[in-house]
Amino acid sequence: MYLIPTILCGGAGSRLWPVSRELHPKPFMRLTDGQSLLQKAFLRGAELPDVREVLTVTNRELLFKTEDEFREVNAAKTATSYILEPFGRNTAAAIAAASLRVADAHGSDAILLVLPADHLILDQTSFGEAVAKAKALASQGKLVTFGIQPDRPETGYGYIEADGDVVRRFVEKPSLEKAEEYLATGRFLWNSGMFCFSAGTMLQEMEKTCPEVLQAVRACVAESRSVAGKGFSQLELDADTFEKVREDSIDYAVMERSSSVAVVSCDIGWSDIGSWDALGDLTPADESGNRVVGQAMLRDSTNCYIQSPDRLAGAVGVENLIIIDTPDALLVAHRSRAQDVKHIYAKLKTEGHEAHKVHRTVHRPWGTYTVLEEGARFKIKRIVVKPGASLSLQLHHHRSEHWVVVNGAAKVVNGEEEIFLVANQSTYIPAGHKHRLENPGVVDLVMIEVQSGEYLGEDDIVRLEDRYGRK
Repeated sequence: MYLIPTILCGGAGSRLWPVSRELHPKPFMRLTDGQSLLQKAFLRGAELPDVREVLTVTNRELLFKTEDEFREVNAAKTATSYILEPFGRNTAAAIAAASLRVADAHGSDAILLVLPADHLILDQTSFGEAVAKAKALASQGKLVTFGIQPDRPETGYGYIEADGDVVRRFVEKPSLEKAEEYLATGRFLWNSGMFCFSAGTMLQEMEKTCPEVLQAVRACVAESRSVAGKGFSQLELDADTFEKVREDSIDYAVMERSSSVAVVSCDIGWSDIGSWDALGDLTPADESGNRVVGQAMLRDSTNCYIQSPDRLAGAVGVENLIIIDTPDALLVAHRSRAQDVKHIYAKLKTEGHEAHKVHRTVHRPWGTYTVLEEGARFKIKRIVVKPGASLSLQLHHHRSEHWVVVNGAAKVVNGEEEIFLVANQSTYIPAGHKHRLENPGVVDLVMIEVQSGEYLGEDDIVRLEDRYGRK
Protein backbone atom coordinates (compact mmCIF):
# COMPACT_ATOMS: atom_id res chain seq x y z
CA MET A 1 0.00 0.00 0.00
CA TYR A 2 1.54 3.27 -1.14
CA LEU A 3 2.32 6.04 1.34
CA ILE A 4 2.17 9.59 0.00
CA PRO A 5 3.70 12.14 2.40
CA THR A 6 1.73 15.33 1.73
CA ILE A 7 3.40 18.55 2.84
CA LEU A 8 1.22 21.59 3.48
CA CYS A 9 3.43 24.60 2.84
CA GLY A 10 1.35 27.68 3.54
CA GLY A 11 0.80 30.38 6.12
CA ALA A 12 2.70 33.57 6.74
CA GLY A 13 4.64 32.69 9.90
CA SER A 14 3.85 36.21 11.09
CA ARG A 15 5.12 35.55 14.63
CA LEU A 16 8.60 34.94 13.19
CA TRP A 17 8.91 38.27 11.40
CA PRO A 18 11.31 39.76 10.26
CA VAL A 19 12.93 36.53 9.00
CA SER A 20 9.59 35.08 7.90
CA ARG A 21 7.91 37.14 5.15
CA GLU A 22 5.00 36.55 2.78
CA LEU A 23 7.31 35.41 -0.03
CA HIS A 24 9.83 33.83 2.34
CA PRO A 25 7.54 32.21 4.92
CA LYS A 26 8.44 30.19 7.99
CA PRO A 27 9.03 26.82 6.22
CA PHE A 28 11.99 28.35 4.35
CA MET A 29 13.74 29.53 7.50
CA ARG A 30 17.12 27.84 7.99
CA LEU A 31 18.01 26.34 11.34
CA THR A 32 21.52 26.31 12.76
CA ASP A 33 22.32 23.02 10.96
CA GLY A 34 21.77 24.74 7.61
CA GLN A 35 18.54 22.95 6.70
CA SER A 36 15.18 24.68 6.39
CA LEU A 37 12.05 23.47 8.13
CA LEU A 38 10.65 22.59 4.69
CA GLN A 39 13.67 20.45 3.85
CA LYS A 40 13.33 18.64 7.18
CA ALA A 41 9.64 17.96 6.45
CA PHE A 42 10.54 16.58 3.02
CA LEU A 43 13.20 14.23 4.41
CA ARG A 44 10.93 13.22 7.29
CA GLY A 45 8.39 11.93 4.78
CA ALA A 46 10.69 10.71 2.00
CA GLU A 47 12.74 8.49 4.31
CA LEU A 48 9.72 6.42 5.42
CA PRO A 49 9.02 2.95 3.92
CA ASP A 50 6.76 2.45 0.88
CA VAL A 51 6.84 6.11 -0.21
CA ARG A 52 5.71 6.49 -3.82
CA GLU A 53 6.20 10.24 -4.07
CA VAL A 54 6.15 13.39 -1.95
CA LEU A 55 3.21 15.68 -2.70
CA THR A 56 3.41 19.35 -1.72
CA VAL A 57 0.51 21.80 -1.57
CA THR A 58 1.78 25.36 -1.72
CA ASN A 59 1.22 28.80 -3.22
CA ARG A 60 2.16 28.93 -6.89
CA GLU A 61 4.48 31.88 -6.18
CA LEU A 62 6.61 29.54 -4.06
CA LEU A 63 6.94 26.66 -6.54
CA PHE A 64 10.44 27.38 -7.84
CA LYS A 65 11.74 28.18 -4.39
CA THR A 66 10.27 24.92 -3.07
CA GLU A 67 11.84 22.95 -5.92
CA ASP A 68 15.22 24.48 -5.09
CA GLU A 69 14.83 23.49 -1.44
CA PHE A 70 13.98 19.89 -2.31
CA ARG A 71 16.71 19.61 -4.93
CA GLU A 72 19.33 20.36 -2.27
CA VAL A 73 18.35 17.37 -0.10
CA ASN A 74 16.68 14.88 -2.46
CA ALA A 75 19.74 12.70 -3.03
CA ALA A 76 17.52 9.62 -3.44
CA LYS A 77 15.63 11.31 -6.33
CA THR A 78 12.25 10.69 -4.71
CA ALA A 79 9.46 11.65 -7.10
CA THR A 80 7.78 14.99 -6.35
CA SER A 81 4.38 16.39 -7.21
CA TYR A 82 2.77 19.73 -6.51
CA ILE A 83 -0.66 21.26 -6.09
CA LEU A 84 -0.35 25.01 -6.59
CA GLU A 85 -2.89 27.29 -4.92
CA PRO A 86 -3.48 30.81 -6.26
CA PHE A 87 -4.22 31.88 -2.66
CA GLY A 88 -4.90 30.16 0.64
CA ARG A 89 -8.24 28.56 1.49
CA ASN A 90 -7.11 26.83 4.71
CA THR A 91 -6.42 23.15 5.26
CA ALA A 92 -9.81 21.61 4.32
CA ALA A 93 -9.48 22.78 0.72
CA ALA A 94 -5.81 21.78 0.53
CA ILE A 95 -6.49 18.27 1.86
CA ALA A 96 -9.52 17.83 -0.39
CA ALA A 97 -7.40 18.67 -3.44
CA ALA A 98 -4.60 16.38 -2.27
CA SER A 99 -7.00 13.48 -1.66
CA LEU A 100 -8.54 13.87 -5.11
CA ARG A 101 -5.09 14.00 -6.70
CA VAL A 102 -3.80 10.92 -4.83
CA ALA A 103 -6.97 8.89 -5.48
CA ASP A 104 -6.70 9.65 -9.19
CA ALA A 105 -2.96 8.91 -9.43
CA HIS A 106 -2.55 6.00 -7.01
CA GLY A 107 -6.03 4.70 -6.15
CA SER A 108 -8.40 5.35 -3.28
CA ASP A 109 -6.50 2.93 -0.99
CA ALA A 110 -3.30 5.00 -1.12
CA ILE A 111 -2.42 6.48 2.28
CA LEU A 112 -1.77 10.22 2.72
CA LEU A 113 0.48 11.35 5.55
CA VAL A 114 -0.22 15.05 6.01
CA LEU A 115 2.74 17.00 7.38
CA PRO A 116 2.84 20.75 8.05
CA ALA A 117 5.97 22.18 6.43
CA ASP A 118 6.92 24.35 9.40
CA HIS A 119 7.08 21.86 12.27
CA LEU A 120 10.17 20.30 13.81
CA ILE A 121 10.48 16.64 14.85
CA LEU A 122 13.71 15.60 16.53
CA ASP A 123 13.15 11.84 16.91
CA GLN A 124 12.79 10.29 13.44
CA THR A 125 12.79 6.72 14.81
CA SER A 126 9.83 7.35 17.12
CA PHE A 127 8.13 9.29 14.33
CA GLY A 128 8.47 6.29 12.00
CA GLU A 129 6.97 4.02 14.65
CA ALA A 130 4.02 6.40 15.11
CA VAL A 131 3.45 6.53 11.34
CA ALA A 132 3.43 2.70 11.18
CA LYS A 133 0.66 2.63 13.80
CA ALA A 134 -1.24 5.36 11.97
CA LYS A 135 -0.98 3.50 8.63
CA ALA A 136 -2.46 0.39 10.23
CA LEU A 137 -5.42 2.37 11.56
CA ALA A 138 -5.83 4.25 8.26
CA SER A 139 -5.99 0.96 6.36
CA GLN A 140 -8.98 0.08 8.58
CA GLY A 141 -10.86 3.17 7.42
CA LYS A 142 -9.84 5.57 10.18
CA LEU A 143 -8.92 9.24 9.91
CA VAL A 144 -5.87 9.33 12.15
CA THR A 145 -4.47 12.33 13.96
CA PHE A 146 -1.20 12.43 15.88
CA GLY A 147 -1.42 13.51 19.52
CA ILE A 148 1.73 14.75 21.24
CA GLN A 149 2.26 13.69 24.84
CA PRO A 150 2.37 17.01 26.74
CA ASP A 151 5.18 17.86 29.14
CA ARG A 152 3.84 21.21 30.34
CA PRO A 153 0.50 23.10 30.58
CA GLU A 154 0.69 24.77 27.14
CA THR A 155 -1.94 27.37 26.21
CA GLY A 156 -0.80 27.81 22.61
CA TYR A 157 -1.97 24.40 21.31
CA GLY A 158 -5.30 22.71 20.83
CA TYR A 159 -5.85 19.46 22.76
CA ILE A 160 -7.30 16.01 22.09
CA GLU A 161 -8.98 14.02 24.83
CA ALA A 162 -8.22 10.37 24.14
CA ASP A 163 -8.96 6.90 25.49
CA GLY A 164 -6.31 4.70 23.90
CA ASP A 165 -6.58 5.38 20.17
CA VAL A 166 -10.20 6.57 20.49
CA VAL A 167 -10.76 10.33 20.27
CA ARG A 168 -13.24 11.56 22.85
CA ARG A 169 -13.18 15.21 21.82
CA PHE A 170 -11.11 18.04 20.39
CA VAL A 171 -10.55 21.09 22.59
CA GLU A 172 -9.57 24.61 21.52
CA LYS A 173 -6.55 26.39 23.02
CA PRO A 174 -7.30 26.50 26.77
CA SER A 175 -6.63 28.91 29.59
CA LEU A 176 -3.62 28.17 31.80
CA GLU A 177 -5.91 26.80 34.50
CA LYS A 178 -7.58 24.42 32.05
CA ALA A 179 -4.23 23.39 30.56
CA GLU A 180 -2.97 22.47 34.02
CA GLU A 181 -6.13 20.45 34.59
CA TYR A 182 -5.69 18.63 31.26
CA LEU A 183 -2.08 17.78 32.07
CA ALA A 184 -3.03 16.38 35.48
CA THR A 185 -5.64 13.96 34.07
CA GLY A 186 -3.20 12.22 31.70
CA ARG A 187 -6.00 11.89 29.12
CA PHE A 188 -5.15 14.89 26.96
CA LEU A 189 -2.69 15.23 24.08
CA TRP A 190 -1.54 18.22 22.06
CA ASN A 191 -3.12 18.40 18.61
CA SER A 192 -0.10 18.27 16.26
CA GLY A 193 -1.90 19.10 13.00
CA MET A 194 -0.52 15.92 11.37
CA PHE A 195 -2.89 13.34 9.87
CA CYS A 196 -2.92 9.94 8.19
CA PHE A 197 -5.78 8.44 6.14
CA SER A 198 -6.56 6.76 2.87
CA ALA A 199 -7.62 9.04 0.04
CA GLY A 200 -10.93 7.19 -0.28
CA THR A 201 -11.76 7.45 3.41
CA MET A 202 -11.14 11.19 3.51
CA LEU A 203 -13.27 11.78 0.42
CA GLN A 204 -16.10 9.67 1.87
CA GLU A 205 -16.00 11.56 5.17
CA MET A 206 -15.94 14.91 3.39
CA GLU A 207 -19.06 13.91 1.49
CA LYS A 208 -20.72 13.51 4.91
CA THR A 209 -19.28 16.43 6.88
CA CYS A 210 -18.50 19.19 4.34
CA PRO A 211 -19.91 18.20 0.93
CA GLU A 212 -19.94 21.79 -0.32
CA VAL A 213 -16.18 22.10 0.23
CA LEU A 214 -15.46 18.84 -1.58
CA GLN A 215 -17.79 19.65 -4.46
CA ALA A 216 -16.25 23.07 -4.93
CA VAL A 217 -12.72 21.66 -4.88
CA ARG A 218 -13.67 18.88 -7.28
CA ALA A 219 -15.11 21.47 -9.67
CA CYS A 220 -11.93 23.52 -9.34
CA VAL A 221 -9.68 20.53 -10.08
CA ALA A 222 -11.73 19.79 -13.21
CA GLU A 223 -10.99 23.31 -14.50
CA SER A 224 -7.32 23.29 -13.50
CA ARG A 225 -4.21 22.84 -15.63
CA SER A 226 -1.87 19.92 -14.99
CA VAL A 227 1.52 18.94 -16.39
CA ALA A 228 3.68 15.88 -15.77
CA GLY A 229 7.15 14.61 -16.55
CA LYS A 230 9.64 12.05 -15.34
CA GLY A 231 9.39 11.96 -11.53
CA PHE A 232 7.36 15.18 -11.51
CA SER A 233 3.76 16.37 -11.78
CA GLN A 234 2.04 19.67 -11.14
CA LEU A 235 -1.60 20.72 -10.77
CA GLU A 236 -2.20 24.46 -10.84
CA LEU A 237 -5.60 25.23 -9.31
CA ASP A 238 -7.84 27.53 -11.31
CA ALA A 239 -8.17 30.85 -9.49
CA ASP A 240 -11.75 31.66 -10.50
CA THR A 241 -13.22 28.38 -9.28
CA PHE A 242 -10.90 28.06 -6.26
CA GLU A 243 -12.17 31.41 -5.03
CA LYS A 244 -15.60 29.80 -4.59
CA VAL A 245 -14.26 27.22 -2.12
CA ARG A 246 -15.27 27.90 1.48
CA GLU A 247 -12.31 28.66 3.74
CA ASP A 248 -12.23 26.15 6.58
CA SER A 249 -9.80 24.06 8.62
CA ILE A 250 -9.70 20.27 8.31
CA ASP A 251 -10.18 20.04 12.09
CA TYR A 252 -13.49 21.89 12.04
CA ALA A 253 -14.74 20.70 8.64
CA VAL A 254 -14.01 16.98 9.12
CA MET A 255 -12.08 15.76 12.18
CA GLU A 256 -14.39 17.23 14.84
CA ARG A 257 -17.51 15.97 13.02
CA SER A 258 -16.49 12.52 11.86
CA SER A 259 -17.18 9.31 13.80
CA SER A 260 -14.19 7.59 12.16
CA VAL A 261 -11.38 9.47 13.90
CA ALA A 262 -8.53 7.78 15.77
CA VAL A 263 -5.41 9.14 17.46
CA VAL A 264 -1.85 7.89 17.81
CA SER A 265 -0.19 9.14 21.00
CA CYS A 266 3.50 9.86 20.46
CA ASP A 267 6.61 11.40 21.97
CA ILE A 268 8.69 12.42 18.93
CA GLY A 269 10.44 15.63 19.94
CA TRP A 270 7.76 17.74 18.25
CA SER A 271 7.49 21.53 18.15
CA ASP A 272 5.55 23.83 15.86
CA ILE A 273 8.23 26.55 16.26
CA GLY A 274 5.43 29.02 16.80
CA SER A 275 7.46 31.99 18.09
CA TRP A 276 10.96 33.38 18.48
CA ASP A 277 10.93 32.12 22.05
CA ALA A 278 10.35 28.56 20.85
CA LEU A 279 12.98 28.87 18.12
CA GLY A 280 15.46 30.31 20.60
CA ASP A 281 15.09 27.24 22.81
CA LEU A 282 16.80 25.20 20.07
CA THR A 283 20.07 27.10 20.65
CA PRO A 284 22.15 26.16 23.73
CA ALA A 285 22.29 28.84 26.43
CA ASP A 286 25.44 30.29 27.98
CA GLU A 287 25.98 30.63 31.72
CA SER A 288 23.77 33.75 31.77
CA GLY A 289 20.91 32.12 29.88
CA ASN A 290 21.66 33.99 26.67
CA ARG A 291 21.27 32.24 23.32
CA VAL A 292 23.10 33.72 20.34
CA VAL A 293 23.01 32.90 16.64
CA GLY A 294 25.56 34.94 14.74
CA GLN A 295 27.60 37.73 16.34
CA ALA A 296 26.88 39.42 19.66
CA MET A 297 28.82 41.17 22.40
CA LEU A 298 26.93 41.07 25.71
CA ARG A 299 27.54 42.71 29.07
CA ASP A 300 25.41 42.30 32.20
CA SER A 301 22.63 40.78 30.09
CA THR A 302 20.62 37.64 30.86
CA ASN A 303 18.07 35.31 29.26
CA CYS A 304 18.17 36.98 25.85
CA TYR A 305 17.84 35.43 22.39
CA ILE A 306 19.84 37.28 19.75
CA GLN A 307 20.01 36.41 16.06
CA SER A 308 22.40 38.63 14.13
CA PRO A 309 24.15 36.67 11.36
CA ASP A 310 25.36 39.59 9.24
CA ARG A 311 26.72 42.13 11.72
CA LEU A 312 27.75 42.50 15.33
CA ALA A 313 25.00 43.20 17.86
CA GLY A 314 25.77 44.67 21.28
CA ALA A 315 23.56 44.48 24.37
CA VAL A 316 24.25 46.02 27.78
CA GLY A 317 22.21 45.64 30.96
CA VAL A 318 19.16 43.99 29.40
CA GLU A 319 17.26 40.81 30.18
CA ASN A 320 14.57 38.63 28.63
CA LEU A 321 14.81 40.26 25.22
CA ILE A 322 14.45 38.87 21.71
CA ILE A 323 16.66 40.73 19.21
CA ILE A 324 16.44 39.68 15.55
CA ASP A 325 18.56 41.61 13.06
CA THR A 326 18.14 41.30 9.28
CA PRO A 327 19.56 43.52 6.51
CA ASP A 328 16.37 45.58 6.24
CA ALA A 329 14.53 45.19 9.55
CA LEU A 330 15.27 44.90 13.28
CA LEU A 331 12.98 43.32 15.88
CA VAL A 332 13.31 43.97 19.62
CA ALA A 333 10.71 42.30 21.84
CA HIS A 334 10.31 41.10 25.40
CA ARG A 335 10.34 37.32 25.56
CA SER A 336 6.98 37.31 27.34
CA ARG A 337 5.46 39.09 24.30
CA ALA A 338 6.88 36.78 21.62
CA GLN A 339 3.39 35.84 20.39
CA ASP A 340 2.58 39.50 19.73
CA VAL A 341 5.16 39.92 16.95
CA LYS A 342 2.34 38.98 14.57
CA HIS A 343 0.78 42.41 15.21
CA ILE A 344 3.84 44.14 13.74
CA TYR A 345 3.55 41.93 10.66
CA ALA A 346 -0.19 42.65 10.38
CA LYS A 347 0.32 46.42 10.57
CA LEU A 348 3.07 46.33 7.94
CA LYS A 349 0.76 44.38 5.64
CA THR A 350 -2.16 46.74 6.24
CA GLU A 351 0.01 49.74 5.46
CA GLY A 352 1.42 48.12 2.33
CA HIS A 353 5.01 48.11 3.59
CA GLU A 354 7.33 45.86 1.58
CA ALA A 355 8.94 44.52 4.78
CA HIS A 356 5.99 42.18 5.37
CA LYS A 357 6.37 40.61 1.92
CA VAL A 358 10.00 40.34 0.79
CA HIS A 359 13.54 40.52 2.06
CA ARG A 360 16.26 42.65 0.56
CA THR A 361 17.22 39.45 -1.26
CA VAL A 362 14.31 38.39 -3.48
CA HIS A 363 14.00 34.89 -4.93
CA ARG A 364 12.87 34.40 -8.51
CA PRO A 365 12.52 31.25 -10.65
CA TRP A 366 15.83 32.10 -12.36
CA GLY A 367 17.80 32.96 -9.19
CA THR A 368 17.94 35.94 -6.82
CA TYR A 369 18.50 39.66 -6.69
CA THR A 370 19.64 41.72 -3.72
CA VAL A 371 19.20 45.47 -3.43
CA LEU A 372 22.58 46.72 -2.21
CA GLU A 373 21.83 50.44 -2.17
CA GLU A 374 19.30 52.88 -3.55
CA GLY A 375 18.68 56.59 -3.59
CA ALA A 376 17.27 59.37 -5.72
CA ARG A 377 17.43 58.21 -9.36
CA PHE A 378 19.66 55.16 -8.74
CA LYS A 379 19.51 51.58 -7.45
CA ILE A 380 22.29 48.99 -7.22
CA LYS A 381 21.51 45.26 -7.30
CA ARG A 382 23.47 42.04 -7.05
CA ILE A 383 21.91 39.53 -9.46
CA VAL A 384 22.55 35.78 -9.38
CA VAL A 385 21.28 33.66 -12.29
CA LYS A 386 21.28 29.87 -11.98
CA PRO A 387 23.00 27.77 -14.68
CA GLY A 388 20.75 27.39 -17.71
CA ALA A 389 18.25 29.97 -16.46
CA SER A 390 17.27 33.27 -18.04
CA LEU A 391 15.25 36.36 -17.24
CA SER A 392 12.36 37.39 -19.44
CA LEU A 393 12.83 39.34 -22.67
CA GLN A 394 11.75 42.75 -21.41
CA LEU A 395 12.06 46.50 -21.56
CA HIS A 396 11.76 49.46 -19.18
CA HIS A 397 10.25 52.81 -20.03
CA HIS A 398 11.82 54.92 -17.28
CA ARG A 399 15.21 53.48 -16.40
CA SER A 400 18.50 52.52 -17.99
CA GLU A 401 20.71 49.72 -16.70
CA HIS A 402 24.45 49.07 -16.55
CA TRP A 403 25.45 45.41 -16.18
CA VAL A 404 28.88 44.27 -14.91
CA VAL A 405 29.67 40.55 -14.79
CA VAL A 406 31.47 39.52 -11.59
CA ASN A 407 31.47 35.72 -11.97
CA GLY A 408 30.47 33.24 -14.67
CA ALA A 409 29.33 34.06 -18.18
CA ALA A 410 26.33 35.97 -19.53
CA LYS A 411 24.47 35.76 -22.80
CA VAL A 412 22.83 39.15 -23.32
CA VAL A 413 20.20 40.39 -25.73
CA ASN A 414 20.58 44.18 -25.93
CA GLY A 415 18.32 45.74 -28.51
CA GLU A 416 19.10 44.00 -31.80
CA GLU A 417 22.46 42.68 -30.55
CA GLU A 418 23.31 39.38 -28.89
CA ILE A 419 26.58 39.42 -26.97
CA PHE A 420 28.54 37.24 -24.54
CA LEU A 421 30.16 38.68 -21.42
CA VAL A 422 32.55 37.18 -18.88
CA ALA A 423 33.99 38.47 -15.59
CA ASN A 424 34.99 42.17 -15.65
CA GLN A 425 33.05 42.87 -18.86
CA SER A 426 29.95 45.07 -19.02
CA THR A 427 27.15 46.43 -21.17
CA TYR A 428 24.79 49.42 -21.08
CA ILE A 429 21.05 49.08 -21.78
CA PRO A 430 19.23 52.35 -22.52
CA ALA A 431 15.61 52.87 -21.49
CA GLY A 432 13.24 51.42 -24.08
CA HIS A 433 15.68 48.77 -25.33
CA LYS A 434 14.44 45.20 -25.23
CA HIS A 435 16.87 43.00 -23.33
CA ARG A 436 17.36 39.57 -21.82
CA LEU A 437 19.95 38.08 -19.46
CA GLU A 438 20.79 34.38 -19.67
CA ASN A 439 23.32 32.11 -17.97
CA PRO A 440 24.66 29.66 -20.58
CA GLY A 441 27.29 28.24 -18.21
CA VAL A 442 27.51 25.58 -15.52
CA VAL A 443 28.21 27.90 -12.56
CA ASP A 444 26.17 30.75 -11.12
CA LEU A 445 26.26 34.01 -13.07
CA VAL A 446 26.88 36.88 -10.63
CA MET A 447 26.33 40.39 -11.88
CA ILE A 448 26.10 43.93 -10.52
CA GLU A 449 23.28 45.99 -12.00
CA VAL A 450 23.19 49.77 -11.67
CA GLN A 451 19.81 51.31 -12.51
CA SER A 452 19.40 55.00 -13.21
CA GLY A 453 16.35 57.01 -14.20
CA GLU A 454 13.35 58.98 -13.08
CA TYR A 455 11.42 55.93 -11.83
CA LEU A 456 12.97 52.67 -10.53
CA GLY A 457 9.96 50.68 -9.34
CA GLU A 458 9.76 46.95 -10.03
CA ASP A 459 6.51 47.52 -11.93
CA ASP A 460 8.31 49.44 -14.71
CA ILE A 461 8.68 46.30 -16.77
CA VAL A 462 7.14 45.08 -20.01
CA ARG A 463 7.69 41.33 -20.48
CA LEU A 464 7.80 40.37 -24.15
CA GLU A 465 8.68 36.68 -23.61
CA ASP A 466 8.88 34.74 -20.36
CA ARG A 467 9.54 31.03 -19.96
CA TYR A 468 8.00 31.11 -16.47
CA GLY A 469 4.62 32.34 -17.63
CA ARG A 470 4.57 35.61 -15.68
CA LYS A 471 2.73 38.68 -16.93
